[in-house]
Amino acid sequence: MDRNTFQRFDRFNANYNPVGKMMLREIFMKTDNYIDGLFFAELLQEVIADLEASKYQHAELRLSIQGKSIDEWEKLATWFLKNKMHSTNVSYMIQIPRIYNVHHANGKLKNFQELLTNLFQPLFDATINPESQPDLFRFMLLFTGFDSVDDESKPEKLLIANNMVCPDQWDTNENPPYAYYLFYMYANILTLNQLRRSRGLNTYQFRPHCGEAGDVSHLTAAYMFAENISHGLVLRQ
Repeated sequence: MDRNTFQRFDRFNANYNPVGKMMLREIFMKTDNYIDGLFFAELLQEVIADLEASKYQHAELRLSIQGKSIDEWEKLATWFLKNKMHSTNVSYMIQIPRIYNVHHANGKLKNFQELLTNLFQPLFDATINPESQPDLFRFMLLFTGFDSVDDESKPEKLLIANNMVCPDQWDTNENPPYAYYLFYMYANILTLNQLRRSRGLNTYQFRPHCGEAGDVSHLTAAYMFAENISHGLVLRQ
């Protein structure tokens, strides 16, 4: 494995596509496709079986929620429970790609607030009223936190406080900066954790990908808003 694979997001994406074909990723590595994630479930069950057979090996895996529709959480929860993905040898984090601009350009989202609503409203609803979404409520007991990922090396505008707009006013194709994403994810996760703690439920870590590439200000933002980080390769420099 080329070490630069994890320092260059474009190279990582190329390796993530089986034999370089995005369609194969859609077929074999997605939970929400025309076969309801059947192949991905079977692949993951093989991995889980190997880990359980070894007894002393554990893994932390990522499942993606993109925030492009309000029903993503319910679909993921149904897939997870139906295929019996829970294992004491595996912990799961929810990975949220920072690709608001892609979904806005495709007409999936009107503004950044809609993304935040799709990401967090179902979680608050299931926490407050478990009977309304029983599968999602059960699934929320089985993952440990949130991750955030995208190509950090993409150029972005620095945040200037007096020019910053609220999420419902961020309605262009321009992607928000790294710190903007982290602040609003942090604020929602913090509030969700307070609600769940008050009800005696499990709470979540916020551990974004940070420091793979890009501006050093990303590390500053993560230091302020996150519990810890994933990767952090530029810290070695």
